[in-house]
Amino acid sequence: MIIETLDVGPFMSNCYIVACPETLEGVIIDPGAEGARIIKKVQDLNLKIKYIINTHGHMDHIGANSDVKAAFEVPLMAHQADAILYQSPNASMVLFMGLTEVIMPDYLLKGNEQLSFGNLNLQVLETPGHTLGGITLDISGVLFSGDTLFAGSIGRTDFPGGSYPQIIDSIKSKLLTYPDNTYVYPGHGPLTTIGDERFFNPFLTQSGDYFAQ
Repeated sequence: MIIETLDVGPFMSNCYIVACPETLEGVIIDPGAEGARIIKKVQDLNLKIKYIINTHGHMDHIGANSDVKAAFEVPLMAHQADAILYQSPNASMVLFMGLTEVIMPDYLLKGNEQLSFGNLNLQVLETPGHTLGGITLDISGVLFSGDTLFAGSIGRTDFPGGSYPQIIDSIKSKLLTYPDNTYVYPGHGPLTTIGDERFFNPFLTQSGDYFAQ
């Protein structure tokens, strides 16, 4: 599997370019900013992009949607519960990035969709809590968790649509069911594994009771 990580924009969001090494068909996950840089990386790798997918609808994960979609002319996808975030610059907070409009996704996901690109399979996992429509992407056993799960932390839950109990439930019921050696590529920060988060993430261990108070 080809996985290219670009940390983009002032919030250093991780944009992922994931592709099948045999066919060079791929997807772009969370083009949050620096559209020209993302486009150039795809072109340098000679990839054929099939989908653009947002793990959620916050500004730092959708800011370059328009540029990237125009360059590759492929469908943009996000979960239906986050549709409200695409309906105004205020809702998605893109005004903070100097943007005045947001393009709507071409397809609104419902969860559990099965997609494919090249020889790779992609499953959409519903993992709300950071936003109402937060998703994690399982690409052939590798997880792209957006702002649900980070190395040593979790997504913040104080934005509209956020819920601490819900994000903890999403992680424990959906992500911690994977083997400990499963790689997790989060929306910010470094690569981690399910095992590292299961045993050392303070929000997921017994000390996590402190944060719930």
